[in-house]
Amino acid sequence: MKRENFQFTYDVYEGEGELPRADAVLLAAARRATGDAYAPYSNFLVGAAAMLANGQLITGSNQENASFPAGICAERVLLSAAAALYPRVNVITMAVSYNNLLGGSTSPISPCGICRQSLTEREANAKQPLRLILAGLSGKVYVIPSVSWLLPLAFNSSFLGK
Repeated sequence: MKRENFQFTYDVYEGEGELPRADAVLLAAARRATGDAYAPYSNFLVGAAAMLANGQLITGSNQENASFPAGICAERVLLSAAAALYPRVNVITMAVSYNNLLGGSTSPISPCGICRQSLTEREANAKQPLRLILAGLSGKVYVIPSVSWLLPLAFNSSFLGK
């Protein structure tokens, strides 16, 4: 038997005031995007903002539906919008934030499993890292250099013979 190990390093900022300006702007856009969320069932408003390789900043927010699981997370709304508006333009950095109307929003949020898979696919297609900035409305901020680090041993096109 051989034991393997996976670990990664990420940056932790005490708040948005410590972030480089471009990251702070992106995080502010993600926080504003929480206001566009449609989440009448969970009251958990998620916003995402991305900087594209062409310099465009776009946003997305979660969209719930009474017919669970027909809703879609903010990250995948954003990826879909980016693909529709700017085909073949890479997402360089994505910020994700949330506003929990039933509790606090002071800890960094992390993408769900299906979003991790979708983000990892997008990163693989781009052949370059997709950085993540994860935060609540206040408090610490995590910056992860590559989304693939959140999903080790991910399912990918190589399993399909591609």
